[in-house]
Amino acid sequence: MFENIKSLYFIKFKLFIKIEEQLKLKLLKYNKNLQNKLDINIINYKYYTGNYIIYESNKRGKEYKGYNDKLIYEGEYLKGERNGKGKEYDELGNIIFEGEYLKGKRNGKGKEYFKNKLIFEGEYLNGKELKGKKYSIYGNLLDELNRINGIGKQYDPYGNLEFEGEYLNGKRNGKGKEYKYYGRLEFEGEYLNDNKYKGKLNEPYTNKVIEQTYSKGLIKEYDTSGYLKYEGEYLNGIKNGKGKEFEIFDGKLLVYEGEFLNGKRNGKGKEYFQNGKLIFEGEYLYNFRLKGKLYIKGKLEFEGEFLYNKKWNGKVYDENGNIIYELIKGNGKVKEYNKSDQLIFEGEYLNGCYIYW
Repeated sequence: MFENIKSLYFIKFKLFIKIEEQLKLKLLKYNKNLQNKLDINIINYKYYTGNYIIYESNKRGKEYKGYNDKLIYEGEYLKGERNGKGKEYDELGNIIFEGEYLKGKRNGKGKEYFKNKLIFEGEYLNGKELKGKKYSIYGNLLDELNRINGIGKQYDPYGNLEFEGEYLNGKRNGKGKEYKYYGRLEFEGEYLNDNKYKGKLNEPYTNKVIEQTYSKGLIKEYDTSGYLKYEGEYLNGIKNGKGKEFEIFDGKLLVYEGEFLNGKRNGKGKEYFQNGKLIFEGEYLYNFRLKGKLYIKGKLEFEGEFLYNKKWNGKVYDENGNIIYELIKGNGKVKEYNKSDQLIFEGEYLNGCYIYW
C-alpha cells in the first residue's frame, strides 16, 4: 500500500517538473526575436513582474521587458536577483544606471543618468542615494550628499550654493549656513530635522541681524525677492501660534492674522481684502474657513458655517443688515466676491455648487 502511494507521488512530482520546464522553454520556442538577442548560456529562466530574466546560475544574465522584448538590464545575478555589477537601460536603450547591486537593489558605488547625462555619482544603500554628488542635466553641481553623518552642500539649478553644513540621516542636523539671492548669507546657526532651530537671520537689503530661536519664538519669513511673507510665532521649525501673513511680492499688505497649527491656519483668525478691508473673521481648520462672519464692503453679508470655504449653513444679510434668506447644507441664493471686493457670481447654490442664472 505504501509503495503504491510513494510511486504515485513521484509520478506527479516528475510530471509537475516536466510542465514547469516546458513553461520555461516556451519563451524561447515562440519568441524568435528574443532568441536572436541571447548570447549567454541559458541555465535559468525566470518570469518576474512582467519581465523575462535569463541568467546563468550565480553568474551573468539579462532582463527584458515582457511585452516588447527590450533589454532593461544586463549584469551579475545571484539566485535570480541582481547581485554585483550591472547596467540598467530605459526602453529606448539609454543607460540609466550602472553600478553595484545587492539582493536586487542598488547597493554600493554607482552612477545614474538622464537622457545620457550624468545626474548622480556616489554610493547607494537599499536602493536609495546615500553619499555622492547630484548634477543638473546641464552639468551643474546641485548637491553634495552625505546621508549618514557629515558635512554636505546643496546648490540651486544654476550651480549657486544654497546650503552648507551638517547632515544626519539625510537631513540637516547641526551647524549650517543657508544662502539666498546668488550667494547672500541669509541664515547661520543650527538645524534640527531639516528645520532651522536657532541662529542668526540676516534681513534682506539691510545690515540687520536678528537672533532667532526657531524651536520656539518669534521670526520673520521672506520670499525670494526679499518681501516679508510671515511674521509671528514658530515651534519645531514651522508656524505655530499667533502670526501674520502678508501678500506675496508686497511684504506690507496684511492678508491674514490669527492662529496657526503646524504651518496652517487653524483656530481664530481674520482675513482681509487687497484694499485692507476685513473680509472674514472666525475660525479656521487646516487652512479652511470653518465658521464665522463674511463681510462685503465693510458690511456683514453672511454668518454661519462653511464647508471647504463654501457657505454652507447660515444667514445671508442685505446691505441694511436685514436677513434675506438662509442657506441650509449649501442650498440657497448667494453672491460671491473676489479679493478686490468685486462681484463675480450671483445665483443659487445646490449642495455647495453653483447653479447659474
